[in-house]
Amino acid sequence: MKYLFIVLLSFFSVCSFAQENDDTEEPETDAAAKAMDATATQWSFQFAYQFMPNYYSDDVNGEPRRPGLDNFAQLRVVAPIPLKSLTILPRVTFRHYENVSSGESGFGNTEIFALIIPKALDWGSGRTGIGPLITAPGNKNVSKSEWGYGFSAALVNNSGLWFYGVLVTQSWRAVDPSALPAGASDANPLGIAPFLNYRFGSSGYYVGNGDMVALYDWNTNGFFLPIGVRFGKVWVLEKGSLNAYAEYQTSGIYKNWEGPAVQNSFRLNLTYTMPVGK
Repeated sequence: MKYLFIVLLSFFSVCSFAQENDDTEEPETDAAAKAMDATATQWSFQFAYQFMPNYYSDDVNGEPRRPGLDNFAQLRVVAPIPLKSLTILPRVTFRHYENVSSGESGFGNTEIFALIIPKALDWGSGRTGIGPLITAPGNKNVSKSEWGYGFSAALVNNSGLWFYGVLVTQSWRAVDPSALPAGASDANPLGIAPFLNYRFGSSGYYVGNGDMVALYDWNTNGFFLPIGVRFGKVWVLEKGSLNAYAEYQTSGIYKNWEGPAVQNSFRLNLTYTMPVGK
């Protein structure tokens, strides 16, 4: 039933685009672009559900690759702090995971990130910034039961109907170095998340590559690259915007990656954004 729902939603998006799309720009176009921009100075409330029913089971170091978790529900809140010379975008992400086969579930590591964007690095159609990243311990059955600290940086830009950019994250485990295996470091995998979205005129519909986070493991030199596609629509309201999308994802490069590699993943998302002062 979940597979059918995803397919129907994607089909509805494509059909609606065929009926409503035109290339005439409307005044609300800028607001529609901002609804997809996580670095814009606006409040954001994101609700998402991701379902991962299948994982690859090829061999890793002579053993079958371990599967990942089955699903998670996510809440992400961005609370902007506009100042005279810069803008701070604190972002908090909560996730509740479930492992159906074992019956285990619980909250994962809470992620707290504050992107700092100097006015000099905000050119209107885009911006760049960097800020601290902290991860709080989660339920040991579904996540790491330890603190993490590091940084995250973002670069985004709008060009016509295109919206693109990249988010980079790097964190380190707050653990006793003597407790680590020989030759291992306390560095978590480097995360690189490029994104590219194209809006279909003023219809509100768009397509993109989705939540594509490439990972590089400093300890094993393993590299993981997911690939996916996202179909969505933005509704510009009087005091804010709604952004709804459906996304499919699989693993593109994973052979030398020792962690789980998802074969089929589906996500449903609804985000409400509200500019500061509204």
